[in-house]
This record gives sequence, structure tokens and C-alpha cells, in this order.
Amino acid sequence: MDGADMFPPLTPELNVRNIGKSLEFYTGLLGFAICFERPEDGFATIELDGAFIMLEQIEELEPNDDPWITAKLEYPFGRGINFQIIVTGLDGIYSRLLKDGYPIRLPLEQKSYRVGNKFLNVRQFMIMDPDGYLLRLSTLTGEHPVDALE
Repeated sequence: MDGADMFPPLTPELNVRNIGKSLEFYTGLLGFAICFERPEDGFATIELDGAFIMLEQIEELEPNDDPWITAKLEYPFGRGINFQIIVTGLDGIYSRLLKDGYPIRLPLEQKSYRVGNKFLNVRQFMIMDPDGYLLRLSTLTGEHPVDALE
């Protein structure tokens, strides 16, 4: 993988309190793979089914002179945002989380969302990562026209 095609056009970088704990969660429970890491910087880039996330351990929760910290960070870090991650192994991930006793914020459900003149059917659930970022994992199960329900 070269630098030009390493990431999709949008790759979030999440501040985390403990890179080891975050990597254990993302790789061990969710099935992400480590693309590369810089342990000396507390940094890793991970990927699952084409979804990339960068994780960076922060030492200071206050902005000080760090241009990357815009305000005091308090748990949960992910206020006001959730990340939809489309995965192929939704049931396996959900089963691992349940087996591990990980808290599920929104249990596995079937939903339909209107997109233009059709509905997309998805199966999804939502969890919160160790630093408070909301993750909605989903898989597409089909689609149907809007007028099919009217």
C-alpha cells in the first residue's frame, strides 16, 4: 500500500486515553486489523472491511499549546458523533461482544432508511468504545422502492 491510496478520502483520528486498551477492543472484539503503528507515539491505523480509523493516545486532556486539542477532553470523548461502520461479519462481531459481556447500547435490529426513491434495509447495533465514541455497526440486507410500503 503506497501513500497515495493508503486511506479513503475521510479517515477519522480518534484521541484515546490508552492505545493498548483501544487496540484490544478494536482488534480483539471488533476484528479490525492493524495497518501500521508507531508505538513510540501511541499511534495506530486500523482497518475493517475498508473502514479506516486512526487512534492516537493523548497524554494531556487540556488544550495547552497543542493545536490538535481544541477544548478540554472529558469522557465520553465522542459526544455528538457516531460512526457507522458497514461490516460483512456483523453476527460474529455481535456474538463476540455478547460473549465478552460488552455493553450493547442499541441491540441488534432490522431497520429501513429512505434514500431517495428507495428504502435500504440494514441490520445494525450500536456500542460505545472505551473512550466514549459511538459505533453503529451495520450490514445491508436489501432494498425496496418507496412505493412498495405505501
